[in-house]
Amino acid sequence: GKITSHLHHLCHLASCYYPSGFDDALVISHDGIGEVDCSLMAIASKGEMSIFHQGNQWPNSLGLLYAAITDYLGWKYNSDEGIVMGLAPYGDDTKTPNSSSKTYREFFKEIIFATGDFDYEINTSWIAFHDVRSKWVSDKFVETFGPRRKPDGVVEEYHKHVACALQNRLEEIIIEQLKKCKEKFNLKKLCFAGGIALNCSLNGKILESKLFDEIFVPPASGDNGTAIGACYLSTKKQLPDFSSKRLDNYYTGSEFTDDKIEESLRKKNVNYSKPENFEKHIAQKLNEKKIIGWFQGGAEFGPRALGNRSILTAPFPKEMKDILNSRVKFREEFRPFAPAILFEHTKDYFKINQESPHMLIAVDVKEEKINEIPAVVHIDNTARVQTVTKENNLNFRKLLESFYEITNCPVILNTSFNVKGQPIVNTPEDALKCFLGTNIDVLILGNYFITKDN
Repeated sequence: GKITSHLHHLCHLASCYYPSGFDDALVISHDGIGEVDCSLMAIASKGEMSIFHQGNQWPNSLGLLYAAITDYLGWKYNSDEGIVMGLAPYGDDTKTPNSSSKTYREFFKEIIFATGDFDYEINTSWIAFHDVRSKWVSDKFVETFGPRRKPDGVVEEYHKHVACALQNRLEEIIIEQLKKCKEKFNLKKLCFAGGIALNCSLNGKILESKLFDEIFVPPASGDNGTAIGACYLSTKKQLPDFSSKRLDNYYTGSEFTDDKIEESLRKKNVNYSKPENFEKHIAQKLNEKKIIGWFQGGAEFGPRALGNRSILTAPFPKEMKDILNSRVKFREEFRPFAPAILFEHTKDYFKINQESPHMLIAVDVKEEKINEIPAVVHIDNTARVQTVTKENNLNFRKLLESFYEITNCPVILNTSFNVKGQPIVNTPEDALKCFLGTNIDVLILGNYFITKDN
């Protein structure tokens, strides 16, 4: 057949509009770069998208600036931007670097600034990625803010302030754009994709702004999502009546039968069984503060573990976060863990009025609930919430229900089934390797319950 190509950002737009289920919506994409563009904006109605702004061309890129500062802060660009987002609330951008009279916030208003309703520019004196391969930030940036952090080096106070200023400026630029969009089009729904849409703190601020009644962010908002976006665009060409239909079930990856799982188990020196009252049995272990490796059904599409390739614990006590970090995840102590919650209890615990099935919106935890689920509350009292319904993930839902019956708490801590620097486990063999190489207490592979030999 004929091969068709589609614009990078148009694929992003399609990847968030067509599975949103919205008829009319504002549809936007922001990322590092696609062709020469770094963003694209459209309005959509009844299955048709109409672009109203194509711009912010290289090097004027929010995504590349975030990548540059991720590199400056000693983490891996195009990979660890989420770490910088997690660090940001520990900083204070009203402080001043070194002997300067300007605050971090004021400097970042110079580094990136709006030039129109939907355009912004990056002051190239602060960056180097447009000029020198792999340098990212300029000498001026380092002289102003301090030396680059070495990977695994100490996180200094100024590193926190830089992260804070970057995050706050990103939020300001995008929310100002969205206000202009609201004035111009008055649309009640927002679809958001591109790598920047993985910034769940920003998504939370968008929701908090009350500019939109509902926002939809697909779990594969990064460049992996352009694959499904291209499929949507090609389908639209062939079927002109093709329109938006809600999709929250993204468990489309590798899946394994009981026979295949048992074959993997026989090769390892582990105890395994198929207990009755399966979910209740596991919920009891969670209540005993055990760390559970949870491997179910098809793997998730996108970087978030949404209850099929997860490590789970109780959301209490507060120390559970540190126990999980020291025994299994081996990652930075300031990084938060996410809560998964029975959907109907969401408003009791979190300040949010919509579903959040893809764990991509950070929202405020209700003050009276913070002490009930302290292991999933970030330093700024937010949490990257995942709402769970039986339609989206029945097995995970049943486990949450069993945990709620035992503890009267409808929340479980959910993090990706991997250790720092490794991909999320994909096969039973991957899961067993991670289980046996860490201090995970119990592994659930499909219907099998696995413990280590004493």
